[in-house]
Amino acid sequence: MSLAAASAMLAGCRTTSEATPDYERELRAGEVALRPVQPGAEPDLEAAWMRRDEGLRDAVRQSLSWFAAPSSQQWWPYRTTDREISHEDARRSVLRFGELLDECASADEFRRRVLEEFRVYESVGWNGRGVILYTGYYAPEFEASPVRTSRFTAPLYKRPADLVTRPVDGTPIGRRLPDGSISRYPTRAEIEDSRMLDGTELVWLETPLDAYVVQVNGSAKLTMPDGSIEYVGYDGKTDRRYTGLGTTLFDRALIPKKDLPAIYDLYRRDPQAVTDAMLANENFVFFRPYDGADWPSGSLGRKVNGLASLATDKDVYPRGCVTYVDTEGIEVSGSTRPIQRFMLDQDTGGAIRAPGRADIYMGEGDDAETLAGGQYAEGRLYYLFLR
Repeated sequence: MSLAAASAMLAGCRTTSEATPDYERELRAGEVALRPVQPGAEPDLEAAWMRRDEGLRDAVRQSLSWFAAPSSQQWWPYRTTDREISHEDARRSVLRFGELLDECASADEFRRRVLEEFRVYESVGWNGRGVILYTGYYAPEFEASPVRTSRFTAPLYKRPADLVTRPVDGTPIGRRLPDGSISRYPTRAEIEDSRMLDGTELVWLETPLDAYVVQVNGSAKLTMPDGSIEYVGYDGKTDRRYTGLGTTLFDRALIPKKDLPAIYDLYRRDPQAVTDAMLANENFVFFRPYDGADWPSGSLGRKVNGLASLATDKDVYPRGCVTYVDTEGIEVSGSTRPIQRFMLDQDTGGAIRAPGRADIYMGEGDDAETLAGGQYAEGRLYYLFLR
Protein backbone atom coordinates (compact mmCIF):
# COMPACT_ATOMS: atom_id res chain seq x y z
CA MET A 1 0.00 0.00 0.00
CA SER A 2 1.06 3.28 -0.13
CA LEU A 3 1.67 6.63 0.88
CA ALA A 4 -1.80 7.52 -0.11
CA ALA A 5 -4.55 7.96 2.33
CA ALA A 6 -4.17 11.54 3.40
CA SER A 7 -6.96 12.42 1.12
CA ALA A 8 -9.72 11.78 3.57
CA MET A 9 -8.14 14.17 6.05
CA LEU A 10 -8.00 16.91 3.50
CA ALA A 11 -10.72 18.95 1.94
CA GLY A 12 -11.79 22.24 0.46
CA CYS A 13 -15.00 23.93 -0.44
CA ARG A 14 -15.76 23.35 -4.11
CA THR A 15 -19.43 22.62 -4.68
CA THR A 16 -20.12 19.09 -5.86
CA SER A 17 -22.33 18.23 -8.79
CA GLU A 18 -24.73 16.11 -6.74
CA ALA A 19 -26.65 17.00 -3.59
CA THR A 20 -25.30 13.97 -1.73
CA PRO A 21 -22.50 12.41 -3.78
CA ASP A 22 -21.40 8.93 -2.80
CA TYR A 23 -17.82 8.92 -4.05
CA GLU A 24 -17.21 5.50 -2.50
CA ARG A 25 -20.06 3.84 -4.38
CA GLU A 26 -18.76 0.51 -5.60
CA LEU A 27 -19.23 -0.98 -9.04
CA ARG A 28 -22.08 -3.43 -9.34
CA ALA A 29 -21.36 -7.02 -10.26
CA GLY A 30 -20.23 -7.24 -13.87
CA GLU A 31 -19.55 -3.50 -14.23
CA VAL A 32 -16.16 -2.12 -15.25
CA ALA A 33 -14.58 1.25 -14.54
CA LEU A 34 -13.28 2.33 -17.97
CA ARG A 35 -15.08 3.00 -21.23
CA PRO A 36 -13.78 4.48 -24.50
CA VAL A 37 -14.17 8.20 -25.02
CA GLN A 38 -16.25 9.18 -28.00
CA PRO A 39 -14.32 10.87 -30.84
CA GLY A 40 -14.14 14.61 -30.24
CA ALA A 41 -14.64 14.28 -26.48
CA GLU A 42 -10.99 13.73 -25.61
CA PRO A 43 -9.41 15.88 -22.88
CA ASP A 44 -7.00 18.76 -23.52
CA LEU A 45 -3.92 16.68 -24.38
CA GLU A 46 -2.01 19.76 -25.47
CA ALA A 47 -2.26 21.39 -22.04
CA ALA A 48 -0.94 18.27 -20.34
CA TRP A 49 1.95 17.94 -22.82
CA MET A 50 2.94 21.54 -22.10
CA ARG A 51 3.16 20.64 -18.39
CA ARG A 52 5.38 17.60 -18.89
CA ASP A 53 8.47 17.61 -16.69
CA GLU A 54 11.22 15.37 -15.38
CA GLY A 55 8.92 14.06 -12.67
CA LEU A 56 6.58 12.68 -15.33
CA ARG A 57 9.47 11.12 -17.21
CA ASP A 58 10.69 9.46 -14.04
CA ALA A 59 7.17 8.22 -13.30
CA VAL A 60 7.18 6.57 -16.74
CA ARG A 61 10.51 4.93 -15.94
CA GLN A 62 9.22 3.71 -12.60
CA SER A 63 6.15 2.12 -14.21
CA LEU A 64 8.28 0.46 -16.88
CA SER A 65 10.51 -0.93 -14.14
CA TRP A 66 7.43 -2.39 -12.47
CA PHE A 67 6.15 -3.89 -15.74
CA ALA A 68 9.56 -5.55 -16.23
CA ALA A 69 9.10 -7.55 -13.02
CA PRO A 70 7.49 -10.98 -13.62
CA SER A 71 5.22 -10.42 -10.60
CA SER A 72 3.43 -7.61 -12.44
CA GLN A 73 1.88 -10.06 -14.90
CA GLN A 74 -0.55 -11.46 -12.33
CA TRP A 75 -2.76 -8.36 -12.54
CA TRP A 76 -3.64 -8.79 -16.22
CA PRO A 77 -5.67 -8.88 -18.37
CA TYR A 78 -7.65 -5.79 -17.39
CA ARG A 79 -11.17 -5.49 -18.77
CA THR A 80 -12.80 -2.32 -20.14
CA THR A 81 -16.22 -2.08 -21.73
CA ASP A 82 -14.87 -2.90 -25.19
CA ARG A 83 -11.70 -5.01 -24.77
CA GLU A 84 -9.32 -6.89 -22.57
CA ILE A 85 -5.96 -5.19 -22.12
CA SER A 86 -3.03 -7.54 -21.68
CA HIS A 87 0.11 -6.96 -19.67
CA GLU A 88 2.02 -6.41 -22.90
CA ASP A 89 -0.62 -3.96 -24.17
CA ALA A 90 -0.27 -1.93 -21.00
CA ARG A 91 3.54 -2.06 -20.95
CA ARG A 92 3.82 -1.00 -24.58
CA SER A 93 1.36 1.83 -23.96
CA VAL A 94 3.51 3.28 -21.18
CA LEU A 95 6.67 2.83 -23.24
CA ARG A 96 5.22 4.52 -26.33
CA PHE A 97 3.74 7.34 -24.29
CA GLY A 98 7.17 8.08 -22.83
CA GLU A 99 8.68 8.13 -26.30
CA LEU A 100 6.07 10.57 -27.62
CA LEU A 101 6.69 12.99 -24.76
CA ASP A 102 10.07 13.80 -26.25
CA GLU A 103 9.63 12.88 -29.91
CA CYS A 104 6.95 15.48 -30.53
CA ALA A 105 8.06 19.00 -31.38
CA SER A 106 4.79 20.71 -30.51
CA ALA A 107 1.60 20.23 -28.52
CA ASP A 108 -0.38 19.95 -31.78
CA GLU A 109 1.86 17.16 -33.03
CA PHE A 110 1.61 15.38 -29.71
CA ARG A 111 -2.20 15.45 -29.76
CA ARG A 112 -2.37 14.23 -33.35
CA ARG A 113 -0.01 11.33 -32.74
CA VAL A 114 -1.62 10.28 -29.47
CA LEU A 115 -5.06 10.16 -31.08
CA GLU A 116 -3.63 8.21 -34.03
CA GLU A 117 -1.89 5.61 -31.87
CA PHE A 118 -3.89 5.49 -28.64
CA ARG A 119 -7.44 4.92 -27.56
CA VAL A 120 -8.52 7.22 -24.73
CA TYR A 121 -10.69 5.72 -21.98
CA GLU A 122 -12.65 7.57 -19.32
CA SER A 123 -13.65 6.51 -15.84
CA VAL A 124 -17.33 5.98 -15.18
CA GLY A 125 -16.80 7.84 -11.91
CA TRP A 126 -18.95 7.42 -8.84
CA ASN A 127 -22.21 8.16 -10.64
CA GLY A 128 -21.77 6.62 -14.08
CA ARG A 129 -21.27 10.11 -15.52
CA GLY A 130 -17.53 10.29 -15.00
CA VAL A 131 -17.36 12.36 -11.82
CA ILE A 132 -14.28 11.71 -9.65
CA LEU A 133 -13.39 13.27 -6.31
CA TYR A 134 -9.71 14.23 -6.28
CA THR A 135 -7.88 14.69 -3.01
CA GLY A 136 -4.16 15.03 -2.34
CA TYR A 137 -1.45 13.45 -0.26
CA TYR A 138 2.20 14.12 0.43
CA ALA A 139 5.29 12.70 2.13
CA PRO A 140 5.65 14.45 5.50
CA GLU A 141 8.88 15.40 7.22
CA PHE A 142 9.20 15.43 11.00
CA GLU A 143 11.77 15.47 13.75
CA ALA A 144 11.90 12.20 15.69
CA SER A 145 13.83 10.08 18.15
CA PRO A 146 14.75 6.38 18.26
CA VAL A 147 13.81 6.32 21.95
CA ARG A 148 11.11 7.92 24.05
CA THR A 149 12.12 11.24 25.61
CA SER A 150 10.33 14.08 27.37
CA ARG A 151 9.88 15.69 23.94
CA PHE A 152 9.21 12.68 21.74
CA THR A 153 6.30 10.72 23.21
CA ALA A 154 4.19 9.51 20.28
CA PRO A 155 5.31 6.20 18.71
CA LEU A 156 5.07 4.60 15.31
CA TYR A 157 4.92 0.83 15.60
CA LYS A 158 6.50 -2.08 13.79
CA ARG A 159 4.30 -4.65 12.11
CA PRO A 160 3.01 -7.14 14.71
CA ALA A 161 3.58 -10.85 14.16
CA ASP A 162 -0.15 -11.62 14.45
CA LEU A 163 -1.21 -9.35 11.56
CA VAL A 164 -2.46 -11.42 8.62
CA THR A 165 -2.43 -9.95 5.12
CA ARG A 166 -2.91 -11.38 1.65
CA PRO A 167 0.57 -12.27 0.35
CA VAL A 168 -0.07 -11.21 -3.22
CA ASP A 169 -1.00 -7.59 -2.53
CA GLY A 170 -0.95 -6.93 1.23
CA THR A 171 -4.71 -6.66 1.66
CA PRO A 172 -5.41 -6.95 5.41
CA ILE A 173 -7.26 -10.08 6.52
CA GLY A 174 -7.23 -9.89 10.31
CA ARG A 175 -5.44 -11.14 13.41
CA ARG A 176 -4.14 -14.66 13.89
CA LEU A 177 -5.10 -15.97 17.33
CA PRO A 178 -3.06 -18.48 19.35
CA ASP A 179 -5.33 -21.36 18.23
CA GLY A 180 -4.61 -20.52 14.58
CA SER A 181 -7.99 -18.98 13.81
CA ILE A 182 -8.30 -15.47 12.37
CA SER A 183 -10.41 -12.71 13.86
CA ARG A 184 -10.80 -9.02 13.08
CA TYR A 185 -7.92 -6.94 14.35
CA PRO A 186 -8.68 -4.70 17.37
CA THR A 187 -9.75 -1.13 16.64
CA ARG A 188 -7.48 1.87 17.11
CA ALA A 189 -9.13 2.59 20.46
CA GLU A 190 -8.70 -1.02 21.58
CA ILE A 191 -5.05 -1.06 20.50
CA GLU A 192 -4.28 2.12 22.39
CA ASP A 193 -6.30 1.26 25.51
CA SER A 194 -4.79 -2.23 25.82
CA ARG A 195 -1.22 -1.09 25.07
CA MET A 196 -0.90 -4.36 23.20
CA LEU A 197 1.86 -2.93 20.98
CA ASP A 198 4.15 -1.85 23.81
CA GLY A 199 7.69 -2.94 23.05
CA THR A 200 7.25 -2.80 19.26
CA GLU A 201 7.90 0.92 18.85
CA LEU A 202 9.94 1.80 15.76
CA VAL A 203 10.45 5.51 16.38
CA TRP A 204 8.98 8.33 18.46
CA LEU A 205 7.49 11.64 17.24
CA GLU A 206 6.54 14.77 19.16
CA THR A 207 2.75 14.57 19.20
CA PRO A 208 -0.01 12.02 18.62
CA LEU A 209 -1.17 14.16 15.69
CA ASP A 210 2.26 13.95 14.04
CA ALA A 211 2.21 10.16 14.41
CA TYR A 212 -1.33 10.05 13.05
CA VAL A 213 -0.38 12.13 10.00
CA VAL A 214 2.43 9.67 9.23
CA GLN A 215 -0.04 6.78 9.55
CA VAL A 216 -2.43 8.48 7.16
CA ASN A 217 0.26 9.26 4.60
CA GLY A 218 2.04 5.93 4.96
CA SER A 219 5.63 7.21 5.08
CA ALA A 220 7.83 9.98 6.42
CA LYS A 221 11.28 11.51 6.30
CA LEU A 222 12.59 11.85 9.85
CA THR A 223 15.38 14.03 11.23
CA MET A 224 16.88 12.39 14.31
CA PRO A 225 18.42 14.24 17.29
CA ASP A 226 21.97 13.74 15.96
CA GLY A 227 21.00 15.31 12.62
CA SER A 228 20.88 12.04 10.71
CA ILE A 229 18.00 11.33 8.32
CA GLU A 230 15.90 8.20 8.45
CA TYR A 231 12.93 7.09 6.38
CA VAL A 232 9.97 5.01 7.48
CA GLY A 233 7.33 3.48 5.26
CA TYR A 234 4.22 1.37 5.25
CA ASP A 235 4.45 -2.21 6.47
CA GLY A 236 0.81 -3.25 6.72
CA LYS A 237 -2.46 -2.10 8.23
CA THR A 238 -5.37 -3.59 10.10
CA ASP A 239 -8.62 -4.73 8.50
CA ARG A 240 -10.66 -2.00 10.16
CA ARG A 241 -12.41 0.77 8.23
CA TYR A 242 -10.67 4.08 7.62
CA THR A 243 -12.48 7.26 8.69
CA GLY A 244 -10.97 10.66 7.92
CA LEU A 245 -9.97 12.83 10.87
CA GLY A 246 -10.98 15.98 9.04
CA THR A 247 -14.42 14.56 8.38
CA THR A 248 -14.90 13.60 12.03
CA LEU A 249 -13.83 17.01 13.34
CA PHE A 250 -15.91 18.85 10.75
CA ASP A 251 -18.97 16.77 11.53
CA ARG A 252 -18.47 17.58 15.21
CA ALA A 253 -18.38 21.30 14.29
CA LEU A 254 -14.83 21.63 15.63
CA ILE A 255 -13.14 22.91 12.47
CA PRO A 256 -14.43 25.24 9.73
CA LYS A 257 -13.13 23.12 6.85
CA LYS A 258 -11.60 19.69 6.43
CA ASP A 259 -7.94 20.51 5.87
CA LEU A 260 -4.72 19.79 7.71
CA PRO A 261 -3.94 23.38 8.78
CA ALA A 262 -7.35 23.59 10.47
CA ILE A 263 -6.67 20.29 12.24
CA TYR A 264 -3.29 21.46 13.54
CA ASP A 265 -4.78 24.78 14.62
CA LEU A 266 -7.41 22.95 16.65
CA TYR A 267 -4.76 20.64 18.10
CA ARG A 268 -2.81 23.62 19.42
CA ARG A 269 -5.95 24.91 21.11
CA ASP A 270 -7.59 21.68 22.19
CA PRO A 271 -5.37 18.60 21.73
CA GLN A 272 -7.80 16.31 23.53
CA ALA A 273 -10.57 17.04 21.04
CA VAL A 274 -8.29 15.95 18.19
CA THR A 275 -6.92 12.85 19.90
CA ASP A 276 -10.48 11.81 20.77
CA ALA A 277 -11.51 12.25 17.13
CA MET A 278 -8.60 10.10 15.96
CA LEU A 279 -10.25 7.11 17.62
CA ALA A 280 -13.14 7.34 15.15
CA ASN A 281 -10.66 6.01 12.60
CA GLU A 282 -10.54 2.34 13.56
CA ASN A 283 -7.77 1.56 11.06
CA PHE A 284 -4.16 1.34 12.27
CA VAL A 285 -0.95 1.41 10.17
CA PHE A 286 2.46 -0.16 10.85
CA PHE A 287 5.92 0.81 9.64
CA ARG A 288 9.43 -0.34 8.82
CA PRO A 289 12.65 1.50 7.95
CA TYR A 290 13.07 2.43 4.28
CA ASP A 291 16.06 3.04 2.06
CA GLY A 292 15.98 6.73 1.20
CA ALA A 293 16.79 5.94 -2.42
CA ASP A 294 13.34 4.39 -2.82
CA TRP A 295 11.47 6.93 -0.70
CA PRO A 296 8.67 7.71 -1.01
CA SER A 297 7.43 4.43 -2.41
CA GLY A 298 3.95 3.70 -3.74
CA SER A 299 1.98 0.47 -3.79
CA LEU A 300 3.91 -0.76 -6.84
CA GLY A 301 7.06 -0.73 -4.75
CA ARG A 302 8.47 2.07 -6.88
CA LYS A 303 9.26 5.70 -6.11
CA VAL A 304 6.40 8.14 -6.65
CA ASN A 305 6.78 11.64 -8.10
CA GLY A 306 4.99 14.84 -7.19
CA LEU A 307 2.13 15.72 -9.56
CA ALA A 308 3.10 12.70 -11.66
CA SER A 309 1.88 9.76 -9.55
CA LEU A 310 -1.73 8.96 -8.84
CA ALA A 311 -3.35 6.72 -6.24
CA THR A 312 -6.52 4.79 -7.11
CA ASP A 313 -8.38 1.69 -5.98
CA LYS A 314 -6.42 -1.18 -7.50
CA ASP A 315 -9.47 -3.44 -7.37
CA VAL A 316 -10.96 -1.04 -9.93
CA TYR A 317 -8.21 0.58 -11.99
CA PRO A 318 -5.15 -0.85 -13.81
CA ARG A 319 -1.75 -0.63 -12.17
CA GLY A 320 1.13 1.37 -13.57
CA CYS A 321 -0.71 2.90 -16.53
CA VAL A 322 -0.83 6.37 -18.06
CA THR A 323 -3.64 8.56 -16.81
CA TYR A 324 -4.84 12.06 -17.58
CA VAL A 325 -6.07 13.99 -14.54
CA ASP A 326 -8.51 16.84 -15.17
CA THR A 327 -9.53 18.74 -12.04
CA GLU A 328 -8.79 21.87 -10.00
CA GLY A 329 -6.28 22.45 -7.23
CA ILE A 330 -4.54 25.27 -5.40
CA GLU A 331 -1.27 27.11 -5.62
CA VAL A 332 0.92 27.38 -2.52
CA SER A 333 -0.47 30.92 -2.21
CA GLY A 334 -3.98 29.48 -1.92
CA SER A 335 -5.26 30.64 -5.30
CA THR A 336 -7.00 28.07 -7.47
CA ARG A 337 -5.46 26.54 -10.57
CA PRO A 338 -6.46 23.94 -13.16
CA ILE A 339 -4.77 20.55 -12.94
CA GLN A 340 -4.58 19.03 -16.40
CA ARG A 341 -1.66 16.63 -16.23
CA PHE A 342 -0.54 13.19 -17.24
CA MET A 343 0.18 10.95 -14.25
CA LEU A 344 1.03 7.29 -13.78
CA ASP A 345 -1.29 5.15 -11.67
CA GLN A 346 1.28 3.96 -9.11
CA ASP A 347 -0.28 3.99 -5.67
CA THR A 348 -3.33 3.25 -3.57
CA GLY A 349 -4.59 4.07 -0.08
CA GLY A 350 -6.98 3.08 2.65
CA ALA A 351 -9.25 6.04 1.90
CA ILE A 352 -9.15 5.53 -1.86
CA ARG A 353 -11.97 3.12 -2.64
CA ALA A 354 -14.25 2.64 -5.65
CA PRO A 355 -14.16 4.31 -9.09
CA GLY A 356 -15.20 7.71 -7.75
CA ARG A 357 -11.98 8.45 -5.82
CA ALA A 358 -8.43 9.34 -6.72
CA ASP A 359 -5.54 10.86 -4.77
CA ILE A 360 -2.82 13.04 -6.31
CA TYR A 361 0.67 12.73 -4.85
CA MET A 362 1.89 16.30 -4.31
CA GLY A 363 5.49 15.63 -3.29
CA GLU A 364 7.52 16.17 -0.11
CA GLY A 365 7.83 18.98 2.39
CA ASP A 366 5.88 22.04 3.46
CA ASP A 367 4.72 23.21 0.02
CA ALA A 368 3.47 19.72 -0.80
CA GLU A 369 1.60 19.68 2.50
CA THR A 370 -0.14 22.92 1.51
CA LEU A 371 -1.06 21.58 -1.93
CA ALA A 372 -2.34 18.29 -0.51
CA GLY A 373 -4.30 20.04 2.21
CA GLY A 374 -6.11 22.21 -0.32
CA GLN A 375 -6.89 19.46 -2.83
CA TYR A 376 -10.58 18.60 -2.78
CA ALA A 377 -12.34 18.93 -6.10
CA GLU A 378 -14.35 16.97 -8.60
CA GLY A 379 -12.95 16.17 -12.01
CA ARG A 380 -12.49 13.55 -14.72
CA LEU A 381 -10.03 10.68 -15.05
CA TYR A 382 -8.77 9.19 -18.32
CA TYR A 383 -6.42 6.32 -19.30
CA LEU A 384 -4.41 5.90 -22.50
CA PHE A 385 -3.86 2.53 -24.21
CA LEU A 386 -2.40 1.78 -27.62
CA ARG A 387 -4.96 0.83 -30.21
